[in-house]
Amino acid sequence: MNQSTFRIGIIGIDSSHAPTFTQMLNDKDHPFHVAGGKVTIAYPGGSPDFEMSYSRIEGFTAQLRERGVAIVDSPEEVAANCDGILMTSVDGRIHLEQFRRVASYRRPIFIDKPMTVSSAEASEIFKIAQENNIPIMSCSSLRYAEELTIALEASDTSSNIIGMDCYGPLALQATQPGLFWYGVHTVEMLFRALGKGCLHVTAATTEDHDLITGVWDNGVIGTIRGNRKGNGQFGALLHRESHTQFVDVNKHPKPYYASLLEKIMTMFASATPDIDEEETLQIIRFMEAANESRETGLTVNL
Repeated sequence: MNQSTFRIGIIGIDSSHAPTFTQMLNDKDHPFHVAGGKVTIAYPGGSPDFEMSYSRIEGFTAQLRERGVAIVDSPEEVAANCDGILMTSVDGRIHLEQFRRVASYRRPIFIDKPMTVSSAEASEIFKIAQENNIPIMSCSSLRYAEELTIALEASDTSSNIIGMDCYGPLALQATQPGLFWYGVHTVEMLFRALGKGCLHVTAATTEDHDLITGVWDNGVIGTIRGNRKGNGQFGALLHRESHTQFVDVNKHPKPYYASLLEKIMTMFASATPDIDEEETLQIIRFMEAANESRETGLTVNL
């Protein structure tokens, strides 16, 4: 892959991720520059009923223009004039519709979190991707936080993982149900460590906090503690048979987004996503089940 020829298109300039990815890709002097391609074209998009979408488009679009990115009027125009797509639309409700519009162009695509706000829509995206032979990947950048990677790959941690407790901010957003807005970050951390196979989920919730507990088919237990008071920090305790590791994801100087972008560029080059399709579907279903349990207080099977 030649950086000068691999053209990257952005769909959705209503998230800070659009200018962040553009800076890391296009600026060779950026301290965390990611090689492999250049953002050349983008479609602003936006959701008129989502304040965090429509209020930010103008400013973020101006930032991309300043970096020489062509701004166009449709997702189709992006897909027709690029080699790979970053779908950074902040609203997970519109990802399926946007994906349908560009699927026939068969570009490899990264869909920013949340992939969708329902497992039915996520399944439909993967179905369309399979029919069109489209490499596709979707996740939160916290999945690739360097300190989490170090904890999982450390040579002295050969004993089996028996559980994980993740924590972080859990702001709620009316247009993105329950965990789909900020809970996705801790859920991605949990699945990165524990993998597929969650059987059921139980949620306990108060006005300011949530505790989500999942039980895996191999007996492993994973929890997520969400905090709606203050800004909060992300982190985890990774439990092994022999010891427990504290994972401070804010400790490492490398931004989550740089680590994620490296994985995206590898997918663009190889046409092989780093994340198994079934795992992504289980992550969406986990959040769906947790939301149901938040409402009923009952355990929900995945």
